[in-house]
Amino acid sequence: MAVEDKYISYRMYLVAFMMFVMAIAITVKLTNIQWVEGDYYRKLAKERTVRNFVIPANKGNIYSADGSLLATSIPNYEIRFDAVAPKAEAFEKNVKPLADSLSILLKKPSSEFQSGLRKARATKNRYFLVARDLSYTEYMKIKSFPLFSLGAYKGGIITEQKTVREHPIGKIAERTIGYERATPNGLPDGKGIEWAFRKYLNGKDGKILKQKIAKGQWKPIRDVNEVDPQDGYDVISTIDVYIQDIAHHALLKQLRQYNADHGCVVVMETKTGKIKAISNLGKNPNSANKAADSTYFETTNYAIAESHEPGSTYKLADLMTLLEDKKVDTSAVFDSQGGIITYSGKKVRDSHEGGYGKISLARGFEVSSNTVLVQAVYNNYKNDPAQFVNHLNEYGLNKPLGLPIKGEGIPYVPQPGDKRWSAISLPWMAFGYGVSITPLQTLTFYNAVANNGEMVKPQFVSEIKEWNKTIKKFNKEVINPKVCSMETIAKLKAVMKNVVKKGTGSKLYSKDFSMAGKTGTAQANYAKNGGTEKHYISSFVGYFPADEPKYSCIVVVHEPNTSMNNYYGADVAGPVFKRIAQKIFTDAPSMNEIKNLNKKSVIQENSYANYYTKAQTKQNTIPNVKGMSGMDAVALLGNLGLNIKVKGTGKVKSQSIQPGQIFNKNTVIILELS
Repeated sequence: MAVEDKYISYRMYLVAFMMFVMAIAITVKLTNIQWVEGDYYRKLAKERTVRNFVIPANKGNIYSADGSLLATSIPNYEIRFDAVAPKAEAFEKNVKPLADSLSILLKKPSSEFQSGLRKARATKNRYFLVARDLSYTEYMKIKSFPLFSLGAYKGGIITEQKTVREHPIGKIAERTIGYERATPNGLPDGKGIEWAFRKYLNGKDGKILKQKIAKGQWKPIRDVNEVDPQDGYDVISTIDVYIQDIAHHALLKQLRQYNADHGCVVVMETKTGKIKAISNLGKNPNSANKAADSTYFETTNYAIAESHEPGSTYKLADLMTLLEDKKVDTSAVFDSQGGIITYSGKKVRDSHEGGYGKISLARGFEVSSNTVLVQAVYNNYKNDPAQFVNHLNEYGLNKPLGLPIKGEGIPYVPQPGDKRWSAISLPWMAFGYGVSITPLQTLTFYNAVANNGEMVKPQFVSEIKEWNKTIKKFNKEVINPKVCSMETIAKLKAVMKNVVKKGTGSKLYSKDFSMAGKTGTAQANYAKNGGTEKHYISSFVGYFPADEPKYSCIVVVHEPNTSMNNYYGADVAGPVFKRIAQKIFTDAPSMNEIKNLNKKSVIQENSYANYYTKAQTKQNTIPNVKGMSGMDAVALLGNLGLNIKVKGTGKVKSQSIQPGQIFNKNTVIILELS
C-alpha cells in the first residue's frame, strides 16, 4: 500500500511539474507576444481591420484655345447604408420618411427601399447599397434625407466618391485629347495630351481611413479625409473648337463619299505652329455596312503616327534644293519625253498620258510632272547625290519633330552609302517614293515656306494654369530659323499659288479666295488583305490666304474607292482643304460684345444649346446653363471654380448670375431647377 501511495505521489508530482512547465511556456509566449512581437501583431491587426484608401485627385481640365472644355472630371457618388449604426428608435422613426424621400428622388417605389433597409437591419448588413452613379446634386440631397442627415455614426450613411473623365465636345479630336489608363498588366499607359501632360493634370491623391466590416467590405471611419486630394492643374490646348468642328466634318464627308479606309487633317497657325485642329478618322471594322456611309471614328493619330510615302507633295523639297543650289531656275525647260522615262530598267510615268511635251520647271511642278522633276534632280545630283540628300536632312525631313505626344512616326530618307541605297534611290525620292514621312512632318515643312522660311515646331498646348494663374507657358519653338533664302521662298510661293490657279489644283480655284499648295497621289507599296489591287494615298497640303498666310493645312486620305476614277489628291483631299479655308474666313461665329457695370469687356453667348461644341469663350465668364440637367450644370460650374447652391430637381430653370458676367473663384451661384 505504501508503495502504491508513493507511486501515486510521483505521478501527481509529475503532472504538477508538467503543468508548471506549461504555465512557464505560456507565460514566456505571452510575454514574447506582448513585448517582443507585440508591435508586429498590433500592426498586423490594424492592417487587417483599418486601412488607408487612396482618394484619387481630380484631374485638371483640358481647355481649347477659345475656352471650351475638351476634357473634365465629373464627380460620381455611391451611397451605402450601415444598418447596425443607427439606434433602434432612430431607425424606426426615420425608415419610412427616408424610403419616401429616396422614392421621389430615384423614381422607385418607396416600399422597395423600405423593404431593403429593413432587411439590411435584420441581417446586420453594414454595407447595403442604396444608390450608385449619383450626381453631386443628388448626393447633396440624399445627405439631407431623414436618418442619413444624422451622419455616418448615428444615421449609417456611407458615401463613396469617384471621378469620371468626360469629353464635353464628344468624339471630336478624341484621339489627340487622349486618355490615361492602366494596361491589363497594371502598367500605366495612355495617349494624347492626357498622357503627355499627366504630371500637370493629375494632382496629388488624398487618403481616407476605412474599417473592415462584414464580408470583406470596408467603410469610412469618419466623414473627413485623412489627407484631402489636391486637384491637378488645367491644360490650355491650342485647339480651336470652331475650326476643329469644320475640319472634322469636312474630312468625314469626304471619307464617306469615297468610302476611304482612313484619313487625317491638320490645321496649323502659320507664325506660331499652334495646332488649331487635328482630326484622325478610320473606318469602323465592325460596321455592318461597308458602303460609303460606314461609320468612322478616332482610333489612331494618323497625322502624328503614320509615316508613309508622300508622293508628289515631296516635290517641294526638290524644287527648294534645286533653287538654293542654283542648279536650275524655274524657267528652265525640260522635255517630259512622252510621259515615260527609264532609270536602271524602272519606268517613271506621268499621270497625264503622253506627258506634257516641253515645259518649264515651274510648270512641271504646277502640273506635278514626275518626269520633269525627276530629270531636274537626277541630272543635277547624279554625280553627288549626297549634296541633294544633305539638304533634305537640313530641312529636318530625316528625323522626328520631337513632339510631346508619344507615338510619333519615324521618317526615312535613304542616305548614300547605306545598304538600302541603290541606283534608283535618287530619281525615286524626287517624286516621293522610297522615302517616308508623317503628315504632320510634311505640314511643318510647307508651313516653313508659308512662314517665310522660319520652321516652327507644331504646338498642342499653350499653357498650364491653376485657376487664373499661369503655372507654365509654352512659347513658339523654332526648329530652323531659315530653311532657305527669301529669293527661293518667293519662287516657291509663286508656283504653289499657280498649282491652285492653273495646275493640278485648279478645280479648287476661286477668284474670291486665295489658296496655295500642292497635290499628291501616291500608290501604296503594299497589297491589302493579300490582294493585288492598287491602293492610293491622296493628299493636299498648303496654306491660306496665299499672299499673307495665316493657316497651313494638310489633308491625307488613304485608299479612296478607285471605282470612282477620282482618287487624285485634287479630287479627294483638295475639297476638304478648300472647305476648311472657306469656312474659317466666311462663316466665323459672331459673338455679342457687351459692357458690364465695371465697364469690362466680356463675351456673351447667344444661347447654350451648342455649349458642348462652342463652349464659353472666356474661362472667367459665367456660361448660360439654362436648360441643362442639374448634374451637368453643377459639374461644369464646379470645374470653373464656382460655389454652387441648388434648389429643386431636374433641369436648370434660372441662374442667379447672368451669362457673360466676370466672376472670381468661389463665387456663389444659385441654380433653380425645374
